[in-house]
Amino acid sequence: MLEVRNLACSRGDHRLFSGLNFSLGAGQIMQVQGVNGSGKTSLLRTLCGFLMPDEGDIVWRGENIRDLDEEFYAEMLYLGHLNAIKDELNALENLRISSGLAGIEIDEKEALAALRRMGLRGRELLPTKVLSQGQRRRVALARMLVGDARLWVLDEPLTALDVGAVALIQELIAEHLVRQGMVIFTTHQPLQVAGVEMQCLDLSGRH
Repeated sequence: MLEVRNLACSRGDHRLFSGLNFSLGAGQIMQVQGVNGSGKTSLLRTLCGFLMPDEGDIVWRGENIRDLDEEFYAEMLYLGHLNAIKDELNALENLRISSGLAGIEIDEKEALAALRRMGLRGRELLPTKVLSQGQRRRVALARMLVGDARLWVLDEPLTALDVGAVALIQELIAEHLVRQGMVIFTTHQPLQVAGVEMQCLDLSGRH
């Protein structure tokens, strides 16, 4: 369903990777690995259409994502390594606004249910600036619980999370794969999904 053909990407005059080919189908998960500076985040952002590749094509359901535009974005969820939440807004407001910007309208009941599953019960109406780093990360990751995106693109989803939250994220990913969703991610921490064969893509030395 997602196919990458002869992809190349640079940062300034530095070639990060080239000749990249892989595919990801329903119910599959892939970890992108590589040393710092090898282009992991750039690859994820390119897959989402946020960066233009130097060469190659990214194909979704048989069509180049450049030709799909909103149709592709409606089926894709990107969570960056930065939380992208507003300090002055509370967790409920942040989730509803970030979802709305992604074209997903959720009511207060849905948003509260998502935040509570993320372990934020009792903190839904607090300004996010008073939350811990781990709690702020949970607010950002609550977007995994709303909408029906088929493709999850996750950049360092486990950052600042405690053991319990890591287990929850692994559980959510497993549920998504059972629903025939797809996941491509980077992480510096071990991420294990029971009963699933993890594909690995190493960008080290791919330039």
